[in-house]
Amino acid sequence: MEVPPKNNLRWWILFTVIIGTFLGRLDGTIVNLALPKIINTFGITVSSAGWIATAYILANAIFVPIWGKLGDTIGRKKVYIIGFSIFIFGSVLAGFAWNLSSMIVFRVIQAIAGSADYPTAMAILAVTFKQGKERAQALGIWSSSFAAAAVFGPLIGGPLIDNFGWRSVFLVNLPIGILGILMALRFINESRSEVKSKFFDWWGALSLGGALSALVLVLDQGATWGWLSASSLICYFFFVVLLGLFIKIEQKVPEPIVDLKFFKIPAFVNVLLNNFIIFMGMMGGVFLIPVFAQTFLGYTATQSGYLFMPMAAIMMIASPLGGMLTGKIQTRYVLFVSTIIAAFGIFLFSHLDPKSTALDIIIPMSVMAFGLGFGMAQRTNIVASVVPQSEIGVASSVLALVRNIAGAFGIAIFTTILNNRVTTNVLSINSFSHLYSHVPRVVQKYIALIELKAQVDAYDYVFLFASVVIFLGSFTILFLKLKNERTDIKVHVE
Repeated sequence: MEVPPKNNLRWWILFTVIIGTFLGRLDGTIVNLALPKIINTFGITVSSAGWIATAYILANAIFVPIWGKLGDTIGRKKVYIIGFSIFIFGSVLAGFAWNLSSMIVFRVIQAIAGSADYPTAMAILAVTFKQGKERAQALGIWSSSFAAAAVFGPLIGGPLIDNFGWRSVFLVNLPIGILGILMALRFINESRSEVKSKFFDWWGALSLGGALSALVLVLDQGATWGWLSASSLICYFFFVVLLGLFIKIEQKVPEPIVDLKFFKIPAFVNVLLNNFIIFMGMMGGVFLIPVFAQTFLGYTATQSGYLFMPMAAIMMIASPLGGMLTGKIQTRYVLFVSTIIAAFGIFLFSHLDPKSTALDIIIPMSVMAFGLGFGMAQRTNIVASVVPQSEIGVASSVLALVRNIAGAFGIAIFTTILNNRVTTNVLSINSFSHLYSHVPRVVQKYIALIELKAQVDAYDYVFLFASVVIFLGSFTILFLKLKNERTDIKVHVE
């Protein structure tokens, strides 16, 4: 049963869940900075260290739908606090890890617990902010914490690692986490689905978890293994088989972990498709920006982090602004324009070269961030509006899952395109180039210049490709139709 919060507490609830969301996403970015130090401490290879991130991604993807269902069933506040508490515990354990195996185990604990945040936080906000316009504004502000965490990760992580060692990036979660838990206990009201649950879909959870494990694993490791290698083919096989099994299970169980009826709601499917395309293009493209800055512009990791600061500020401004348009302009037009802006921002990256300045990165990043942030609240609000309130947690977990998989797809696809394009460019440039010298020093410089040109052109090609993907994806949202939507009323469909 839901207890309506007092008006003066609603924004405290928003601030409370932002702390949890920010901390969970911050951990995902800040740990990457610590990997070189961890490699030295444990005496492991770079490829072995990659499993620290892979294990986290796998566990997080698997448990998002499970936490969403549990939150709707036993109570969102309860699940939020349990997940947050275990996350803090896992962080402390990771801070005292003694070898690679222990670190992977503790990171899995972190990921399992951290995956509780998104579906429960979104559901808590959806039942706290009832009005469509106010809900969209709250969800927009909350969504901006994702961008803030991605930006502040390098800014916070760099000084921590340099001054206190890599273990500090885990241990810093303890004081902030305790504050977040105390605030959750004080401000968040308990809410759960009004439909009493008598059954938990464990077989559905296991089959979905297995399918996602196979998919995320091949996306993360496919470039290293080879997309048609035996290991990759095994992952494809298990993904298809387990996904088919999951669908059959969900069609028969009385209380499925993912209600397949959601996919009969056109607006729900449309938003998922649009979200997938945008996040695939954005994550696949933006993933390469720090690499380009450090490889070709000579930036340090901390300096690369500074480039992302305007992006966070712009997104935090754009998200609530987009939410304010709820009920004034039809949602599909807001999302269409926001997606076009994001595509244009990424297109501007396609002109980068070794002479580019910081502004040449900051301006496109800011344009892209404005477009992404301007439509983020509207997308989240649609998902919260078109499903029964009793299943908001499950629906939001599906949205989170789609974003995660889209990001993994984007990074996997665009890094593969980048590598293939570099090879193609080297052959093409070499075929039109001539060197009339056999001096070793000159030959080496000639080869280096060809490789430099090939790599820079490959980055520009990937950014152009990503912008085209997002541009084409923007048109999918024009098919969005919401019942009873007019420009003078809130968007809400039961």
